[in-house]
Amino acid sequence: MIKVDLCNPVMRYKRNPILTSIDVNKVWTNPIFQTITVHNAGITEYNDEVLMLFRSHLRNGISVLGIARSKNGLDNWRVDEKPAMMSCNENDVFAEGTDINELIENEQGGIEDPRISKIGDLYYITYSAYHASIAHRVRVSLAITKDFKTFKRYGPLLKTDMRNVVIFPENINDKYYGLFRPNDNTHAHTNGIYKQIRIGVTNNIKKGNWNISEKPIFSQNDGPSSFSDKIGPGATPIKTKHGWINIFHGVRSTMDGHPYVLGVALHDLQSPMKVQVSNIPILFPSNADCMVSKESYVHVPNVVFCCGAIRKDNGDIYIYYGGNDTVMNVAITHEDILAELCEKYPQDPESGRPLYPMN
Repeated sequence: MIKVDLCNPVMRYKRNPILTSIDVNKVWTNPIFQTITVHNAGITEYNDEVLMLFRSHLRNGISVLGIARSKNGLDNWRVDEKPAMMSCNENDVFAEGTDINELIENEQGGIEDPRISKIGDLYYITYSAYHASIAHRVRVSLAITKDFKTFKRYGPLLKTDMRNVVIFPENINDKYYGLFRPNDNTHAHTNGIYKQIRIGVTNNIKKGNWNISEKPIFSQNDGPSSFSDKIGPGATPIKTKHGWINIFHGVRSTMDGHPYVLGVALHDLQSPMKVQVSNIPILFPSNADCMVSKESYVHVPNVVFCCGAIRKDNGDIYIYYGGNDTVMNVAITHEDILAELCEKYPQDPESGRPLYPMN
């Protein structure tokens, strides 16, 4: 077990960043595919390796997804020779019954922030798809693969603007569960329903038909909090002896921007709608999260953002997170610490107010 505690719940890997645009550009040498960022990666284990499905901004501003692999999930990452997923076209593979032209138009603005849920021998990938010409229109879409070579598109999970959807990686009592964060009807990026996480249920992920709860399973009010202005699901939930660990992100507006932090929640193994949320974040952004040269581009300061984590056999959890929407990092924690934060320092799921004494 690593040396973490309730005051220091995660430990940054001393050799961060683990992957940067410089590393990718050494492999993607075509000028079209030169990148300026590597961040917000979905994570899974495949063929006895850790597979990172990362997001990169190309120089024209459109995001694509690439793959890197590592034996230990920490170093010696090998980047595949070309992007794995880009905005789709007629040569891609589509599920039967989809409107191919609609899906193509829906993704032409780029694809972002993948999450990976392995169920059986299939890998379910949710990702944000941006419309070609309608500003701010984003639909979380689904692709499925067995080999990370061929990806079958199923289109948007819901016909409404939404980001940050993660699917629990297991059939629970003959149902599948997901965590959803609706977008507001405005073009703002905080407040409103950005402060709500809802749970969805379906009998068949491929067919969709998600039934989304009207009531959030946890939310924030307008009081002071590190999560006060926006929350959203991050990594695919991790099954532990304590429950499903859900690493999410939170935002608090300041006079100098919107710093992103990472938080943790604990869902009941059999009833994921039952949740304890730690009122105390587990990671705040720092200068250590974006170690780049003076000449390097930095996309969004003061951001830590996670789309994937893995659990080791001893209970250690590797949290993969983007730093400043620019580079990929990893931090290490333990399931016991994350669960204890949720149990000892919880917040009211409805208001976000702390439920433990502050004196």
